[in-house]
Amino acid sequence: MSFISRPDLGVWPTLGYVDSPLDRACHLRAGAADLLDHPAARFYLLGGELVALKGAGPVFDPLFDRAEAEARGRGEPLFLGIESDGAPRFAKGFDPALREALEGEGLTVPDLRTIAVSGLIAPHHLGPVACGKALRAWHTRHGFCANCGAASRIVDAGWRRDCPSCGAQHFPRTDPVVIMLTARGDRCLLGRQPHFAPGMWSTLAGFVEPGETIEDAVRRETLEEAGVRTGEVRYFATQPWPFPMSLMIGCIAQATSEDLVIDRNELEDARWFGRDEVTLMLTRTHPDGLFVPPPIAIAHHLIRSFIEGGHA
Repeated sequence: MSFISRPDLGVWPTLGYVDSPLDRACHLRAGAADLLDHPAARFYLLGGELVALKGAGPVFDPLFDRAEAEARGRGEPLFLGIESDGAPRFAKGFDPALREALEGEGLTVPDLRTIAVSGLIAPHHLGPVACGKALRAWHTRHGFCANCGAASRIVDAGWRRDCPSCGAQHFPRTDPVVIMLTARGDRCLLGRQPHFAPGMWSTLAGFVEPGETIEDAVRRETLEEAGVRTGEVRYFATQPWPFPMSLMIGCIAQATSEDLVIDRNELEDARWFGRDEVTLMLTRTHPDGLFVPPPIAIAHHLIRSFIEGGHA
């Protein structure tokens, strides 16, 4: 990335969920059960959007030994990979309804977004936690064979489901989503969805459809949601987004029209913002309290790239 220097914005923030230290070690998955007894094996405990943490903070420990994990968790452990020193890492689930009980034991049980935004765990844990959360979400939704409807079973330590009835094999799914900063000169297009916090505006986004290129998905979604036509589309970066199991494909799109026709089924509102106003939103100094997503989100990085003049 090459941008105009903006020291007033501080150092470029770290994108969330992208820097996992684990070797996924796919060659060990079939025999991962043998790693459960490894003395350095540790488990992340995940319950839907929730993550169990140990310690007194402000930075907590998300790793549990096998006895701790089995006492609190349920279901099969999912193998995430190994650390550089060979220590195996797994994800194990717990019932979200047990949140108060776990907190009564002295654990802290926030949701994954809060953990990432507030820095409640060391950054190198975010990637493995996101992987485990996405894997568990996929298994929760895919307990039955999509081919014949029979109950399927987990194999390869969570990286496949097999159907004992028809023999079909199913692999964890990742949903590709385009997320785009649409710019025209010194202005960029931002929108609001109904579930956004009051005052928050973000870049537009949407799922890639079958048979569609990334570029075409950017153009289609921008046109459908805001009525704006776009020409050149350039890749920016990607981010795993475990809500529930998406891959955000960040792009920069050059608008060729400006008039807005907003799809109110998709967006609460959309409008063009000038570079100076967006800067106030990014630094959270806007006089009307408007702001953009936090630094963990790729939308923040797309918007900052626009502010720094890389895409005028």
